[in-house]
Amino acid sequence: MRIAIGCDNAAFELKQVLVKYLHEQGHECLDVGIISTEEETYYPIIAERVATQVASQQAERGVLLCGTGIGMCIAANKVPGVYAALCHDVYSAERARKSNHAQIITMGARVIGPELAKVILRAWLESEFTPGSSSPKVDLVTEMDSKYRVNNSQGSR
Repeated sequence: MRIAIGCDNAAFELKQVLVKYLHEQGHECLDVGIISTEEETYYPIIAERVATQVASQQAERGVLLCGTGIGMCIAANKVPGVYAALCHDVYSAERARKSNHAQIITMGARVIGPELAKVILRAWLESEFTPGSSSPKVDLVTEMDSKYRVNNSQGSR
């Protein structure tokens, strides 16, 4: 699987661990930054990079990391067609994919450690969207996304 991954300064070390882990699992990583702890890049810039890679299908999924995962999640969800979910446990990671069709997972380096992050990431990667009782809800979210995407492209806010 081709996975876009990015982080801010707070999560650089965790990103390095997860990139190595993803390669070991046979995945291709598209690392969109940051490339060193010396690089000062705000999380919305990185979130947009990953989200646009996913939205354009240049990457099948995306991983975003910051201090808490919250800011990255909010920013990624601003890109039309993208569903990002903040996950700090295995059950939430599975449900993010199986029930909510999230293509991007966000995690906080100040919230969880590297070993737990690997377990969560694996659970999310191994999960697929399963049409069922959640489908009508995901369809409604998709309709909302389309509705506001059209309105925003016409200059409405």
